[in-house]
Amino acid sequence: MGVNLVKGQKISLAKDGGGTLTKVVMGLGWDAVQPKKGFLKSLLGGGGEVNIDLDASCGMFNENKEPVDFVWFNQLKSQDGSIVHTGDNLTGEGDGDDEQIIVDLPKVPANVKYLVFTVNSFRGQTFNEVENAFCRLVDSSSQKEIAKYALSGGGNFTAMIMAKLYRHNDEWKMHALGEPTSGRVVADLLPAMINCL
Repeated sequence: MGVNLVKGQKISLAKDGGGTLTKVVMGLGWDAVQPKKGFLKSLLGGGGEVNIDLDASCGMFNENKEPVDFVWFNQLKSQDGSIVHTGDNLTGEGDGDDEQIIVDLPKVPANVKYLVFTVNSFRGQTFNEVENAFCRLVDSSSQKEIAKYALSGGGNFTAMIMAKLYRHNDEWKMHALGEPTSGRVVADLLPAMINCL
């Protein structure tokens, strides 16, 4: 079991027994808040399943905080091939990660200093309609969870800057951010992402 991060916490991505991680998976998960089934609603046939389409994205930035590339549901692989999105989940149903972004750290170009992971609500539903949202970092080779950051409570926003990986003294570190913002696609989140660097 990895570290349960709190907002603002930073950890190193060095392996327990020494050495550094090479391939990591940023998993994102969420559930839709289900409407309460009252007696009247059940009589009138109201209140069905709610689907929330959250989208995981990764922005790649250089040392000057300028965007280099984005990985999201419309571009599932970075141009250099170091980051791959496994595909879009339209509902958030099921246990575990709903969307995953795989990062091959040694292949990330040297000019990329920051990887920023975001989640946004494509249909514009707010996080008041989302529960159990989390991001977690997993060592791809061992499938061991390195760190998990769970969001507490909802909010009247449509996107969140979840976490960033960044280079520091030739090693990668993770910083749990949890910064609420608004936007339906990754381009909308660009100012908020840069603000977190």
